[in-house]
Amino acid sequence: MKTIKIAERSIGPGHRPFVIAEMSGNHNQSKQRSLALVKAAAEAGVDALKLQTYTADTMTLNLSSDEFYVGDSDNPWCGQSLYELYEKAHTPWEWHREIFDYANSLGMLAFSSPFDETAVDFLQQLDVPAYKVASFELTDIPLLRKIGATGKPVIMSTGMATLAEIEESVTALREAGCEQMVLLKCTSTYPASPEHSNLKTIPNLRDLFDCQVGLSDHTLGIGAAVAAVALGAGVIEKHFTLQRSDGGVDAAFSLEPAELAALVEEVNRAWLSLGEISYGCAGAQAKAVKYRRSVYASADIAAGEKLTPDNIRVIRPGLGLKPKYFPRLLGKRLRKSVTKGTPIHWELF
Repeated sequence: MKTIKIAERSIGPGHRPFVIAEMSGNHNQSKQRSLALVKAAAEAGVDALKLQTYTADTMTLNLSSDEFYVGDSDNPWCGQSLYELYEKAHTPWEWHREIFDYANSLGMLAFSSPFDETAVDFLQQLDVPAYKVASFELTDIPLLRKIGATGKPVIMSTGMATLAEIEESVTALREAGCEQMVLLKCTSTYPASPEHSNLKTIPNLRDLFDCQVGLSDHTLGIGAAVAAVALGAGVIEKHFTLQRSDGGVDAAFSLEPAELAALVEEVNRAWLSLGEISYGCAGAQAKAVKYRRSVYASADIAAGEKLTPDNIRVIRPGLGLKPKYFPRLLGKRLRKSVTKGTPIHWELF
């Protein structure tokens, strides 16, 4: 499967993980705070900043019937109407350009998740380098066709989607013109528990859909992201905030700046540690060979004297014969004298 490129950044085998910092609604409706979040993400070393582009009116209807309220007791937004939630969480569209420009000036890519076709048109005007499809929008085939037709790379979270739904969505994107795609394993609970993350799905997604893969991580901490890289994830997406104690729609499952920096460091460390299939002592290990065990004279030995456990031993360092030869050496006689501490070699016989 081919490596994909978002702007000048390559994603795929041989390239370090592409880390996306998801601002979501953690700006708490403060543009100043949104810019502070951009700076914090850049200082943490992430590759890209991601927004969400919608309004309450493009997401839902302002109605008070039960189905327009979040009712799950274990949901962090329980009791709120969908309209009120999206009104609080949306990033004002008039902020986007300034946020994107600031992110670019700090060395990050910046793009967004559009939640309807008008958002795609708006983001096209801003010339975003890629699109993200949120897991709940995966089944919105008209939206996916609109996104795919832009020809931009697409990163799509799979969430609770069935294989059939993912197949339908991938097909829609590709038929519309999307040639570069990343599928993210994602557990659509907030926060997600490690035991329900099922990261073994990541290489399966890669093999089934012949595309690059990654993780949109809603778990607390960074362990799942590190494990995902070990399983082949080339993209890691994580929500972040300045301080969880500040509150915000996604604060409870977001990383703080120091944790985000640790995520970047540890997923890169995990990627570097993968290396390749390797045996033996190549590279840095070569110097360590001398600290293996080998056969040495443990006493002064005269020429012609018989070798016994009293005058030869298997010890460190490893500059003599390998330990496997020790039984064969017992009873043999050296042709010349050696002093205690001499490594035993065949040429001494």
